[in-house]
Amino acid sequence: MPRPRKKKLPTPKTTYYDVISIGAHPDDVEVGSGGVLCKLADKGYRVGIILLTEGEMGTGGTPAVRRKEADQAAAIMGAKIVKRFNWGDTRLMDTYQHRVQIARLIRRYKPRLIFAPHWEGFTGRRQSHPDHLAAGRIVMNGANLASLVKLRGPHEVHRIGGLYHYFMPSGINPSFVVDISEYFDQWMSALAAHKSQFLNPKKTRDYMWSLETMARSFGARIGVRYGQGFVSADPLRIDNPMSLIQGDQVP
Repeated sequence: MPRPRKKKLPTPKTTYYDVISIGAHPDDVEVGSGGVLCKLADKGYRVGIILLTEGEMGTGGTPAVRRKEADQAAAIMGAKIVKRFNWGDTRLMDTYQHRVQIARLIRRYKPRLIFAPHWEGFTGRRQSHPDHLAAGRIVMNGANLASLVKLRGPHEVHRIGGLYHYFMPSGINPSFVVDISEYFDQWMSALAAHKSQFLNPKKTRDYMWSLETMARSFGARIGVRYGQGFVSADPLRIDNPMSLIQGDQVP
């Protein structure tokens, strides 16, 4: 008797995104790239978010609470959460399986740019949280896999235009800083949506003040009020060096 044929699963629909920011925890994207996402969404770019864990080990909130907060923050930024994973808060690992899943999402959504945490660190806290480092490596390796013809899957090979990292470790200079001054209030509103993390009365640290200070520090480096900085692991390709000159600066 012939074996019954397996039903072919439908190919997931391709939805194109200009920019996708990837975070290990539900608030990472906002902290590291939220102001830039606000700016890009306002300029008409399609912006998406991928979260690798539910943030269940955070001092405040539950997975359900943090999911709601992340949805609210995404709406404020003009972004859409395109995928959530439950890969384990404080247990996130750069495995081949995780790389493949990210590669398949990259092929499905075909982003031109990706933001992700930096892949190196020293202290094991905040910017150098092990989950952040693992997320950076997963995304780097997943982006590479997405460009390989021999990785099988329902979507065509996709090579991203750029991968830029936030949460830089101490001593690392940004490759570039984006002026977010006009979008500062919107960014702060997105951060404030994560009440369990940044407005939790059980916490003694003033996180909102710290994040504003960080944005002021980046902004000061390029002569604006507020900024967000990123590192590129690869040299930035510039066709015309004159495009680097902003405003009415005179050489």
